[in-house]
Amino acid sequence: MARSSVHIAALIAAGLACSASADELVPYKIVGDGIPQSLTGASGDAARGRALVLARTTTCILCHSGPFPETRFQGDLAPDLTGAGNRWSASQLRLRLVDAARFNPETIMPSYYRNDGLVRVGRSFSGKPILSAAEIEDIVTFLATLRD
Repeated sequence: MARSSVHIAALIAAGLACSASADELVPYKIVGDGIPQSLTGASGDAARGRALVLARTTTCILCHSGPFPETRFQGDLAPDLTGAGNRWSASQLRLRLVDAARFNPETIMPSYYRNDGLVRVGRSFSGKPILSAAEIEDIVTFLATLRD
């Protein structure tokens, strides 16, 4: 592996380790095709959510593109996030982030708020979600602002 690839992999691993701050999952209830209640009991912060979506450590921007003209190398493997707030409710967005596999068992999108039934999980991440409840809420709040 090239030296720069090793460095990038180390940065991504460090960033994900920082993101996985919540070892215990907050209980939530799925109703229909969403999770109607905030995982934290409060709305998230859209500015923090935007930063998380654009951070290479969450990997969102590696697969998704969106209205982010300042960000180079946006992905094209997943839906464009432009208009996400029109296409999905906050409840639907929350479930997609928490457990994308509920909609498509073959999805490549990580289940950001699960810690069971996962395969090929690094030892340091075992039993931990990728994102905290607060980070999920920040991203949900931001994505809900993306309207056409």
